[in-house]
Amino acid sequence: MKKRYAICGVSGRALGMFAKPIATTFSQSCEIVGVLDRDAKRFELFETRFPDHTHVKKYGESEFDRMVEETKPDVIIVAGRDDSHAKYIIAALRRDLDVITEKPMVTTGEDCRRVLDAERASKGKVTVTFNYRYAPIHTKIKELIMEGKIGRVTSIDLNWYLDTHHGSSYFKRWNRLRELSGGLSIHKSTHHFDLVNWWIDQKPVEVFAYGALNYYGPEGEFNPSKEDGRHCETCKYTEDCAYYSRWNSRKEKIQVPDDHLGSLVGEDKTYPYTNYRPDQCIFDSEINIEDTYSATVKYDGGALLSYSVNFSLPYEGYRLAINGTKGRLETVEYHTQSRIPFPTSKQTIEYFPLFGSKDTIHVIHREGGHGGGDPLLLEDLFIGEDRRRQYNILSGAIDGAYSVSTGEAVWKSVKEHRPITIDEILKQQKYSSSGEMN
Repeated sequence: MKKRYAICGVSGRALGMFAKPIATTFSQSCEIVGVLDRDAKRFELFETRFPDHTHVKKYGESEFDRMVEETKPDVIIVAGRDDSHAKYIIAALRRDLDVITEKPMVTTGEDCRRVLDAERASKGKVTVTFNYRYAPIHTKIKELIMEGKIGRVTSIDLNWYLDTHHGSSYFKRWNRLRELSGGLSIHKSTHHFDLVNWWIDQKPVEVFAYGALNYYGPEGEFNPSKEDGRHCETCKYTEDCAYYSRWNSRKEKIQVPDDHLGSLVGEDKTYPYTNYRPDQCIFDSEINIEDTYSATVKYDGGALLSYSVNFSLPYEGYRLAINGTKGRLETVEYHTQSRIPFPTSKQTIEYFPLFGSKDTIHVIHREGGHGGGDPLLLEDLFIGEDRRRQYNILSGAIDGAYSVSTGEAVWKSVKEHRPITIDEILKQQKYSSSGEMN
């Protein structure tokens, strides 16, 4: 019998990351029985992408209970706008259903607590799709630390860079409003905080951070005119906008697709949404999130993380160093090779023992999104976890909660100019890896 999935939020990620593999690669054992969204146009997009699935039942945003009653799903996939996650995760858990949710799990520490409480009272479990864990380089780093190559982890340096194409895309969409996304220290940085938490197997306890809006919003240095309400497709200033002209030709607007939208724009060049366009001006005054962060995170095992992220740089990637009592690991990655304006070599891991010579570790790279991690994650989700691994890799609700609470602590520290404890965000409740309160 096939496992039955219902999808809440027919987003680009829902279509590409979940619906497509269920409808193709895993169709022998999985099926989509319902989709839910606030915008009926997204159902049209779903049927355009998957013409063999026009029979799948469609439901409005307030019809979750009816969808469950009529379609009887085994698993709810939550992949809508970030601020909608908590509602559907908790509703599913109250019906003892398993949940697969896109990151971030939720957008606030308060919602983290609500999800953890709901999961403890439920037969259902939450899985957060942190696909970066599955990239071969990242799993190798986990294995090296577990093997004791660098001893006890003492400090981590992680600097993440987003280029002017990808970084600016967040400021064209709903992500630019904190009330919808939690800000980029949550929407984006949860990926990074989860990686560190998982690599070192320690829990964050305190955060201090600085942050600013340096590139986007009306005061951005490349803003050609302080005029709200523009859209890239119709803007008269495109030739004067460095962010636009860097990635688009003059003869055809919106030539380079947004990383997260893919080919959502149809052949008629209209956006498949009601009252929403993902090409809003990156210099609008309503933008209320930061584009630059520098943070320090203290962990319960004594490790210290020095973290930075910048959403407007000439190239994309990250630099990582993990230090321990017996040595150091280093790696540099350049993302989206087609947009890197200089030659790059295959990513390796450099291992420096505290006393001895350097060793370069080559890792077999895989095809697929997020450094080759997406296909491996999907296999675990829709076939079952690979039991040959010597470590847990699928993320649960507690992993989602610690990554979100770290992100919230970052921007609260920025706003309040003081250290923020994770206990403060989670209201003194400490959770084990199983989600139980200690």
